[in-house]
Amino acid sequence: MWVVKRTYRVVVAKPGLDGHDRGAKVIARTLRDAGFEVVYTGLHQTPEQIVEAVVQEDADALGLSLLSGAHMVLVPRVAELLAEQGRSDVVLVVGGIIPDADVTELEALGVARVFTPGASLHEIGTWLEETLDAQAEYSA
Repeated sequence: MWVVKRTYRVVVAKPGLDGHDRGAKVIARTLRDAGFEVVYTGLHQTPEQIVEAVVQEDADALGLSLLSGAHMVLVPRVAELLAEQGRSDVVLVVGGIIPDADVTELEALGVARVFTPGASLHEIGTWLEETLDAQAEYSA
């Protein structure tokens, strides 16, 4: 287990009607145990509710967990709302069942990284920390 050097706030969300949240809870707990401040929004969140949580919590990153196949509808809406709220600086990460053909399109919409089944918790956490550290250095 690694421990983050600096505390970052991450919102983990389950957009849409997908009711499978075990992966999101495992990610949230792993990040919390590593030293991130984590806000888990729960199941069945609308893009509007998710972005509201990001704004209210002044989050550094947003992790969306999608298993329903609705990622090409929900992720673009979340990205659009983040931009409207002036929060395009939030590191947007998507995890779940995402076909390879959709990854490039999601990245073009502003998704920083897509993690599919098989990604290790350590890989996800260290990538997020390194990305947020680089963003913090760039902003300073």
